[in-house]
Amino acid sequence: MLVVEAKFDGEQLATDPVAHTDQPEFATELAWEIDRKVLHQHRLQRTPVKLQCFALDPSTSAKETIGYIVLDLRTAQETKQAPKWYQLLSNKYTKFKSEIQISITLETDTKAPVDSFKAKGAPPRDGKVPTSLSGLDPKDIVAVLNEEGGYHQIGPAEYCTDSFVLSVTIAFATQLEQLIPCNMKLPERQPEFFFYYSLLGNDVTNEPFSDLINPNFEPERASVRIRSSVEILRVYLALQSKLQIHLCCGDQSLGSTEIPLNGLLKKGSTEINQHPVTVEGAFTLDPPNRAKQKLAPIPLELAPTVGVSVSLQREGIDSQSLIELKTQNGHEPEHSKKRVLTPIKEKTLTGPKSSSTSPVPPHNQTPPTKDDATESEVESLQYDKDTKQNLKGISSSVPASLAQAVIASHASETTSGQKIAVPSTAHHFCFSIDLRSVHGLEIGYPVNCVLRYSYPFFGSAAPIMTNPPVEVRKNMEVFLPQSYCAFDFATLPHQLQDTFLRIPLLVELWHKDKMSKDLLLGIARIQLSNILSSEKTRFLGSSGEQCWRQTYSESVPVIAAQGSSNRIVDLSYTVTLEDYGLVKMREIFVSDSSQGVPAVQQKPSSLPPAPCPSEIQMEPRETLEYKAALELEMWKEMQEDIFENQLKQKELAHMQVLAEEWKKRDRERESLVKKKVAEYSILEGKLQKTLLELEKREQQLACAESELQREKKELQSERERNLQELQDSIRRAKEDCVHQVELERLKMRQLEDDKHRLQQQINDAENKYKILEKEFQQFKDQQSNKPEIRLQSEINLLTLEKVELERKLESATKSKLHYKQQWGRALKELARLKQREQESQMARLKKQQEELEQMRLRYLAAEEKDTVKTEQQELLDIRNELNRLRQQEQKQCQDSREIASGKTDGPHGLAFEDGLDDYLTRLIEERDTLMKTGVYNHEDRIISELDRQIREVLAKNSASN
Repeated sequence: MLVVEAKFDGEQLATDPVAHTDQPEFATELAWEIDRKVLHQHRLQRTPVKLQCFALDPSTSAKETIGYIVLDLRTAQETKQAPKWYQLLSNKYTKFKSEIQISITLETDTKAPVDSFKAKGAPPRDGKVPTSLSGLDPKDIVAVLNEEGGYHQIGPAEYCTDSFVLSVTIAFATQLEQLIPCNMKLPERQPEFFFYYSLLGNDVTNEPFSDLINPNFEPERASVRIRSSVEILRVYLALQSKLQIHLCCGDQSLGSTEIPLNGLLKKGSTEINQHPVTVEGAFTLDPPNRAKQKLAPIPLELAPTVGVSVSLQREGIDSQSLIELKTQNGHEPEHSKKRVLTPIKEKTLTGPKSSSTSPVPPHNQTPPTKDDATESEVESLQYDKDTKQNLKGISSSVPASLAQAVIASHASETTSGQKIAVPSTAHHFCFSIDLRSVHGLEIGYPVNCVLRYSYPFFGSAAPIMTNPPVEVRKNMEVFLPQSYCAFDFATLPHQLQDTFLRIPLLVELWHKDKMSKDLLLGIARIQLSNILSSEKTRFLGSSGEQCWRQTYSESVPVIAAQGSSNRIVDLSYTVTLEDYGLVKMREIFVSDSSQGVPAVQQKPSSLPPAPCPSEIQMEPRETLEYKAALELEMWKEMQEDIFENQLKQKELAHMQVLAEEWKKRDRERESLVKKKVAEYSILEGKLQKTLLELEKREQQLACAESELQREKKELQSERERNLQELQDSIRRAKEDCVHQVELERLKMRQLEDDKHRLQQQINDAENKYKILEKEFQQFKDQQSNKPEIRLQSEINLLTLEKVELERKLESATKSKLHYKQQWGRALKELARLKQREQESQMARLKKQQEELEQMRLRYLAAEEKDTVKTEQQELLDIRNELNRLRQQEQKQCQDSREIASGKTDGPHGLAFEDGLDDYLTRLIEERDTLMKTGVYNHEDRIISELDRQIREVLAKNSASN
């Protein structure tokens, strides 16, 4: 097995053991969690990351080092890099180039700490632990989620005996437009604003709103259950002393405020036992980095504020906030939304809009109420309401009474006041949708899936739902039961196309749980216009008429309804559009003008009875043709009136929209003008202050200028005075120079006289020097002819020759030592080669011992003879070499004796004895050197010869003594 261990920052991590093969795959990530300051220190110190590869024996748990790798921490970047191959150092397998593929990266940990709202400057007196809780550390008092109990526990379990409810309500907001900087660009579409805060680590946002001037949103209360005690809760609120609330647009914070929480439980107060304690009021929102942006202060009456109420109560005591809830109409809303944040299964911090709230688990399963309706439901209901109100004037969108009971009832409702005729160009359509399956679930828990949709254009705003719920898990595809629905309706083809292009079909994905209220997970947008571009196929209807059918199938993603726009699951569907041609007039109700006509006349196919010749001739006005023409003209006039009414209603609606838009723009301009006026007033105050400062600076400059003129005059007078003094000093210097020149001239004349006198003395001395030099030369010639001088020169020459001979002797001695060393090395090499050769010979002889026993003896004898001859030859060569060296040494000794004998006879005997001693020493050293090699012993011929010579030298030495 193979395992890789990595050590960094005092912590050692290891991979899982893998099989020991040529190409093992570890596929393991080793991560260390450090903050940026420690990482910076490690980079400055160039701390390495060492990876060691071991071979592991599973049976004995023994590890054997294969190699190691040292990584440079400075190469790690936050951007993802491609893996690289690193070669193992100190590789055990030297014949192979072992490498490991490694990728080293830095990842920013987005996990929020438990105490993310810890107060920066909490008063130490309030954060102290009471004497009854002296064994607790304030840093250990944190909120921990208990999923089974559905509450947050603060403090140790033995102290948590009471249950509390902490609620935060955002009621109203004013002057929010002051937070929008002039240079900030909002999204091109209608921007959405919302309030965001974090309650015990849970991100909470309210419903978005788009109007900053008159923000209209329902007050929402977020509650969380807490299990703790009053003393521990007081310490925790002293540490977490502030609650930050941000106004956000997308992922950008426009302003924030802080609500103090340490005032909820005051020291020694028992109010929470009788009634809830609250902190509420209108808090000012400050833009981020006001000091850095150098923003001007905003007047108090124009400051943006938000109404917040924070309530803490014992569980079971009803709380009623005293804050005044402001809405756009100025009255209190009937219902306010409530969110309960426990129990919470998962907490993710993906952005300021991410919320990890979950609904209250009711006792029974109920469908979504009006308060929990989604935006798509509200839009569909409003669309249905407008359709019912305006249906009398829009004849092209009336559904036909063909087969659907719901559509028939809707038609009867729309024609109850006045029966409407469908235009002759309207077609009978049948639209069917089949939600086939869901697959590719991305969330980590199973979902009891129910799909729901509504499309009022088909004639009914009632929602269509799949039933029963089906469980969907990861990596599985589930087919939906009862998911097919068909709609029969009559409309104009161009209106059908326009509606399909403008309004998509929104399919909602709901999660049904027996223990909680239904939860909207996501919404899928089905673009119905895709079916219009699909291929048409022809088929015959029930009456034999020619019809057309179009079919389209696709998979669309279901996008999360809350938080980031992430895909939850994929929905596969099939839609079919069938066109049955023009609507038959005999199957549709006609207008009010034909109500008095008998039923027989409503069918175009029924013919009037043939007139008898015996009957009286009828009046022209009484004929059926005339009545039909009259009815047609009346129907045309009625249609013209209806069309005019429609135009008037549309004009009125457009005028109302324009008026509302104009009022909105007027309010925005008015607020901007107020903001600009306030800014200009602030700038005017700054300008007046600047003018005063400029006037003061002008006065200071005038005073400084007068002071400068005075100093200038003083400097001018001082300059003139200095100039006069300089001229006087120049005049005096000139007089001194003239006097000095005269003195120097006198000195020069005197020096010239001295020069002539000295020149005469030099000439006399030169003459005396020449005479003395001649006399010295004569004396030198006389001295050179003496014999002592010649002897001294010869002594000098002999001394030089002696020095040269000594130098040659020293060089010969050095070469002799060098030769001895080389000789010893050669002997050792010879012994080693001989021993190796003997070992190889012995090995070969052992292998052939059984087969060639008789031949081995002869071969051994011959081999021994050859070896002896070889050794004798080598010894003879060595002996010749020794004789040659001995002759050279004798010659050198003889030369040295001749040189010594040239001086005196006394030193000659002493030099001879010294030569014998040196020769004796050299022979002993050579014998010892040969013996140390291990090749020779005392019985060898060369050692015996050296012993004989040593004895002869000793005998000569004793005889001379």
